[in-house]
Amino acid sequence: MDKSWMSLGRLSKEYDDGVNAFLEFAQSNNPKSDVIPCPCVNCINLRPGSITSVRFHLFANGFDENYTVWSFHGEGSPKVEVRCPDESRLPEFDYTKEMLHDAFAYVEKEPDSLKSLLEECDKPLYEGSKHNALSGLMIFQKLKGQFGWSDTSFNALLGALKTVLPAKNTIPSSMYEAKKLLKGIGLEYEKIHACENDCVLFWNEHKDASECPTCGTSRWKKNTKNVPRKVLWYFPPIPRFRRMFSSPEIAHDLTWHAQGKVIDGKLTHPRDSPSWKLVDNTWKEFGRENRNLRLALSADGINPHKSLSSKHSCWPVTLITYNLPSYLCMSRKFIMLTLLISGPKQPGNNIDVYLAPLIADLKLLWETGVRTFDAYKKEYFNLRAVLLWTINDFPAYGNLSGCVTKGYNACPICSDNTCSQWLPKSRKVCFLGHRRFLSLKHPLRKRKKDFNNEQENDVPKKPLSGEEIYEHLAGFQNTWGQKIKSKTEKSKKKSSKKKKEIIDERAKFWHKKSIFFELEYWKKLLVRHQLDVMHIEKNVCESVYGTLLNLPNKTKDGLKARQDLEDLGIKPELQTQVKGNRLYLPPAIYTLNSSEKHQFYDTLSNIKVPDGYSSNFKNLVSDDVSKMNGLKSNDCHVLMQQLLPFAIKGVLNVKVRKTIIDLCHFFNELCSKVVDVSKLSKLQSNIVSTLCLLEKYFPPSFFDVMIHLMVHLVREVRLCGPVHFRWMYPFERFMKILKGYVRNHHRPEGCIAESYVAEEALEFWSTYLKNGGSIGNPHERDDERIRTGKPLSGATVDVVDTKILDEAHLYVLRNTAAVEPYTE
Repeated sequence: MDKSWMSLGRLSKEYDDGVNAFLEFAQSNNPKSDVIPCPCVNCINLRPGSITSVRFHLFANGFDENYTVWSFHGEGSPKVEVRCPDESRLPEFDYTKEMLHDAFAYVEKEPDSLKSLLEECDKPLYEGSKHNALSGLMIFQKLKGQFGWSDTSFNALLGALKTVLPAKNTIPSSMYEAKKLLKGIGLEYEKIHACENDCVLFWNEHKDASECPTCGTSRWKKNTKNVPRKVLWYFPPIPRFRRMFSSPEIAHDLTWHAQGKVIDGKLTHPRDSPSWKLVDNTWKEFGRENRNLRLALSADGINPHKSLSSKHSCWPVTLITYNLPSYLCMSRKFIMLTLLISGPKQPGNNIDVYLAPLIADLKLLWETGVRTFDAYKKEYFNLRAVLLWTINDFPAYGNLSGCVTKGYNACPICSDNTCSQWLPKSRKVCFLGHRRFLSLKHPLRKRKKDFNNEQENDVPKKPLSGEEIYEHLAGFQNTWGQKIKSKTEKSKKKSSKKKKEIIDERAKFWHKKSIFFELEYWKKLLVRHQLDVMHIEKNVCESVYGTLLNLPNKTKDGLKARQDLEDLGIKPELQTQVKGNRLYLPPAIYTLNSSEKHQFYDTLSNIKVPDGYSSNFKNLVSDDVSKMNGLKSNDCHVLMQQLLPFAIKGVLNVKVRKTIIDLCHFFNELCSKVVDVSKLSKLQSNIVSTLCLLEKYFPPSFFDVMIHLMVHLVREVRLCGPVHFRWMYPFERFMKILKGYVRNHHRPEGCIAESYVAEEALEFWSTYLKNGGSIGNPHERDDERIRTGKPLSGATVDVVDTKILDEAHLYVLRNTAAVEPYTE
């Protein structure tokens, strides 16, 4: 049937005739019902209607031009190459050739590998099977990846299948043969040799060099010719971006950020943030194309060996795409591994050497773009991308940004305005002076005795912008490598005193000029590197409960901390006292006695939480009040935001308890999935007041840089959006998956690279299956008893009195969003 009328004007005679023909066709295929799905632009077959209402919609709204196969109205599935999300699917095995066509159409591959795979598609798995050799193997491989089977067990399974299946089956008999068959589907990676001392990559102009041009170290291992000393595993992101657009469903999801925007003063996604809008408003041509990608980068070190005592550290560098819906963009399936820096030593500040290939591709994606086929709209377009920020823990923050994260100027936001001082007895730097963040008329500014015996008159400076940092680092000379400088550097003349003074002054705050400044837009971004809330919250939580419980190696109080009070001349009630031949530490209002500690532990051990919510705290605490070990990051997250206010109820001084509860409420509100911009100013003033009260009660040794960084977290929420799009939790989970790929501990990076590429191919193939599922997006766990219909275990019935029922009712009301306006 001719369908060209769908794109014509709705006032034309051809359109009128076409609508009548369509309605007749739909009625003839559905004679028993007067209701049919409406294919107009607004309804898109999701809302049924009468023939009259459908006709009205088609003239009022227009016919959905993407609905070229009328499968909802009786037309059979076509035998075409391109799929649409609304089309009814063929049996799974019929899509193997289509998957191969898409895998080779938009990515550069050798034609011989496509030919061999197509030949496998023509072979049945066994005589009479509905699966071919390739689709059958892919199903087994998907199960292997989904449940984490080892290569040895899968090799044994293939051998058993070879025997059990009917004669003349085409299943591979070993894992080696299976890998050879599946290699053509996955995307390839590049191995780039590197200097052992992190001086340079043997790449581009140094591709054919046999030794490092900086330190002179040989490229090859001793007594070998072709075995490099160190390797960088590079997974080019551009082919992976193209493959994402080759799936109609994913291509449609990549424009989600531009659909259904609501301007209500709430931040629910980075698309609502000023940082996102800055890109759209500054580079309007880039912002007009909704398919252009907004990316974030994360780098962190992992120990690929199971032994925690091993010092081996390899560094994966990953990318995420914020174009996707909220529930997808941080999922395992869409976390893209781009670099794998081999160990055993971490790169440190020399990580820029290894980032060079990735930065080159990001520059290409920004300046020129790459021609990409959109399978949803069935058209080619020029794909571009922008890197919004990096997400790392605090040490990696310093490595990527180049700024100092230790010592007196450890705060990268305050920079030269950091208020810090040295504690001689504790031998550490503390960060006090949070009163300067208060309003000028706040009464705490004039309090002397409770703080440092001085009034506070300073105000915080505005953080340096990216352009100011870029100008400040103009001419900064980066030096790479872990060993001594090269001979050519030694022979150079010494710089003038003036130049040397400038370099020394900048070295107080910067180790290097970051390679990210090679990106044209980097200096104009509002926030370039994110403070990781996950690690900050974990460190703050450990400092709080470690000090309250006086846990060894975790408490911030002790003899040295009290002696520092004497040197500073503050808090005389907490200073050490001499009683006879002994030195006595007066009890502080934040310390718990033995009975209070037991009450604290009993509260935690008796709390019951939903399955998978956190660890069982009963296993983390013991009768020994000096122990509380094994808390993971998520346990600290739950403890800080939910459980700590209950645990300290009735066991602490009222003022200290209220301050700690305010600290817990700060993290609870900060991590909200929906952020009300109008409440951020109040949240900022609350955390500043809380930090000042902590200074009043706790010793200076309590205030490390993690405590101080809390004062800057609200600023980043205001500029970049909700926290759960910018913390390390999804990346840490992905690191665990990468560690699970390691089978051969002599070649951990090779195992990770091969397993990642194999899983990537399986994820691509699963998008072509009906109900194929995904390795990266597993289904939620459900109770086996509910799913199978088995009865639940026996229960005991308790009669709840009216008082407890009223308290529970009041608690629910106080924690319901709809009641908040009435409460205020």
